[in-house]
Order: sequence, then C-alpha cells, then structure tokens
Amino acid sequence: MLIDEKFKQSGLFLFRWRGYLPLIFLGATFATQYFSHSARGGHFDDARWAIICLLVGFAGILIRIAAVAFVPYMTSGRGTSHPYAERLNTSGMYSIMRNPVYFGNFFTFLAPVLFVRHFWLLVLYLPVFALYHERIIFAEESFLREKFGQEYEEWAKRTPIFFPDLSLWRKPDLPFSWKMAVRRECISVFTLVITVWALKITEYYLDHKALNIDPAWLALFSLSGAIYLSVALIVQFSDRLDR
Repeated sequence: MLIDEKFKQSGLFLFRWRGYLPLIFLGATFATQYFSHSARGGHFDDARWAIICLLVGFAGILIRIAAVAFVPYMTSGRGTSHPYAERLNTSGMYSIMRNPVYFGNFFTFLAPVLFVRHFWLLVLYLPVFALYHERIIFAEESFLREKFGQEYEEWAKRTPIFFPDLSLWRKPDLPFSWKMAVRRECISVFTLVITVWALKITEYYLDHKALNIDPAWLALFSLSGAIYLSVALIVQFSDRLDR
C-alpha cells in the first residue's frame, strides 16, 4: 500500500507538470542533434524526411482529436492540476484502449526524435515515454477506480490499457465536437510545426553555417500560429468555443 501511494503521488506530480516536463526531452533532442552532427560530420539535408516526421506527429494529433472531440465536457483537460471526471467515457476511442490521448502522444513526441535520426535517442525515448506515462496513468486510474468503482473495474477488465484492440470498437455516445477539437488541439499542431521546423533550420545551419527559411515551412508556421492565436483570443474573450 505504501508503494502504491508513492506511485500515486509521483504520478500526480507528473500529471500536474505534464505540459512542461516533455520540454526537458525536447532539449535533449536538440542537444543530440548538435553532438551527433559533430561526431558524424554532417546530416542529410532531406526535405522528405522532415515531411515524414511531421506526418507521424500529425497522426498522433489525429488520434488525440478522435479521443477528445467525443469526451464529456467535465473530464480532465489541459491546464488541470489533478484528474477529474463527472462520468466515465467508455465509447469511441475509449472502447478500444483506456488511454488514447497518451497513445496519440507517443506518435506526436516521436516526430522530433525521428527527425534527429539517432538510434540511441530512439532507444532512450521508448523507456522514458513508458515510465513517464505509466506513473501518470497509475494516478489517473486510481482516481477513476475510487470514483466509479465497479463501472470502472468492468471497463478496465475488458479494455487494453494502451495498445488498441479494434475488435472492441463501439461508436461514441456523444456527437463529434469540433469546438472541443479546435480548443484542445490547435496548440498541439502549432507546437509540432514549430518544433520540426526549428530542427530543420538547426540542421541546415549546422551543415552550412547559414540560415535557410523555407517559404513553404514559413507559410505552414504562419498559418498554424495564426490559428492558435485566434483560438486563444476567442477562448480568452468569448464563449464561442465552449460546449
């Protein structure tokens, strides 16, 4: 019981800071890019690889959207300091796995790791991601078990914790909410674009000791940034994106 409580407290700490702690690993990604460039004497300046990495990240965001756009309004979201839920969501993405948002995170966070093309960074990413989210999941599921009791136990018994089982699919109980999708995930799109673009700019600079601002990436950055800023202003000053 004492070990379970320590796991729960560490999970709550990571949950509280889950929006910031990944920045540490992102810093490690840029550091790996720099030092591996020095060791290998350069990188391949491959625009197609940057696009592939971006698509991997977008796949993760789409998985997140498929989860958050159907969840009840009173469930955990960005900015919360502890888990909360007024009802247990067991349909849609939550019918095939218990943590679809974190499953999406895996691919979104994987994008910059893949971009660096360093085997040992990928090897490090897998256990760090697993340990980081395992503690958060433990804390969240402890809360759900206490709040929903037998209803949670029955759902958890039949539903995989992380890897999806498509045979269990059950259509969402709620309609798709584009407002929730935009409100929750526009920052994910902007963050992914700026991260991969920054890595691409850094790679070019390390190779050529000069900046190269690709017009297509600048346009993508400007568009995603404008959308994010607009959504942030709407959320701040109106209720148009409230459910």
